[in-house]
Amino acid sequence: MDSHLEDLFSFLRFPSISTASEHASDVRACAEWLQQKLTNMGLNTELHPTSGHPVVVARNAHRADRKTVLIYGHYDVQPVDPIELWDTDPFEPVLKDERIWARGATDNKGQMMAHVLGVEKTLKEQGELPVNLIFLFEGEEEIGSPNLVPFLEQHREELACDIIAVSDTGMVARGVPTMGYGLRGITCCEVTVRGPKGDLHSGVYGGAVANPATAVARLVASLHDADGRIAIDGFYDDVKPLEQWERDMWAQVPGVSDADIADQTGVCEVFGEPGYSSAERLWARPTAEVNGIGSGYQGEGSKTVLPAEAMAKFSFRLVPNQDPQDIAKKVEAHLNKHAPQGVCVEVEAGHDGKPYYADPNSPFGQAAQGALQQAFGATPVLIREGGSIPIIKDMQDVLGSDTLLLGLALPDCQIHAPNENFWVENFESGIQMNQILLQELAKV
Repeated sequence: MDSHLEDLFSFLRFPSISTASEHASDVRACAEWLQQKLTNMGLNTELHPTSGHPVVVARNAHRADRKTVLIYGHYDVQPVDPIELWDTDPFEPVLKDERIWARGATDNKGQMMAHVLGVEKTLKEQGELPVNLIFLFEGEEEIGSPNLVPFLEQHREELACDIIAVSDTGMVARGVPTMGYGLRGITCCEVTVRGPKGDLHSGVYGGAVANPATAVARLVASLHDADGRIAIDGFYDDVKPLEQWERDMWAQVPGVSDADIADQTGVCEVFGEPGYSSAERLWARPTAEVNGIGSGYQGEGSKTVLPAEAMAKFSFRLVPNQDPQDIAKKVEAHLNKHAPQGVCVEVEAGHDGKPYYADPNSPFGQAAQGALQQAFGATPVLIREGGSIPIIKDMQDVLGSDTLLLGLALPDCQIHAPNENFWVENFESGIQMNQILLQELAKV
């Protein structure tokens, strides 16, 4: 295990922040380190340049009589701000309290490295793998994978596979192996509300000129009715209803009761669309959220200003069979319809991604459940993920293969936040899970 931790720590030390141009050389250095690691394992490895950050592809010698498994991961990480909230240097990994503390420890370097080291261990012990393996690692997941879909399309034949495995998701609770079979999609937008040509004195003009800050507050409030149901016309038209077997199954999943969610988040009580549990709202119902809102004076004390403009950022999580572009049009129509008098509303579209769904009880799904059962010594639970990984749906569309979402992250791993961490026991179990997974998939 010491050598495994040494590899992971070396990987974590790269500040591979894909969104920051000043770290472009660090992202590339991280990709080159990964290429060398995979090459040293005996894999045929290539570093593919893109207009952004490189894609790393590695494979063993393929045989026609074996299943082909593609394992995807990303080596880029989120920014570390606010740095003052970290207890340790985010790029100098620390082993403490049975966890590895560093940026990228869970998202996604730790989970990804578990697969790499599982393959390395099998190669050392067996001399070969039971499947045709393709590793596909990118450096742009945290900025929406802008270059990966063109890469998939360009290399469609070389990346053809029977099944895809990804560990960039989570477990519902410690010791509870978890397989995801769905992801919510997403569409985002930013709204700017404009009023007067400049900030005005609120005493001189207040009451005669519409206030953009008030207008944007009304627009935000218009998204839901008083019970929490989304009030956008046609928003639910294409929503795939929950199956009863899913509702029955999720009612037994530990760690996601209403009380659990309230405890995890620190809220006094949960709130959301009536008629659904917290698990159902998180995994299989669409949402409308305001992610940021701003206008006017933000400094200390009073400044009696009527602001010239206001803004809000929105994200909408989508479920099968909702289409991101269709929802974007409905959102824009709603905002224009509810724009108060006296202001102009501008809607700028943001990034989007389609929802993903696959049968968890397919032969490959059953094989994955068996691997989780053996690696963790417990029956796995099946969930849909509340978050979005748009590239998973893209891979399904381009390569024609489903994805097994085999998360190793716990709810308290603080992904995207200060003090990101990864439980060592999950790192160890992930290495073992990879070895068993390839064996089980080979039998399908």
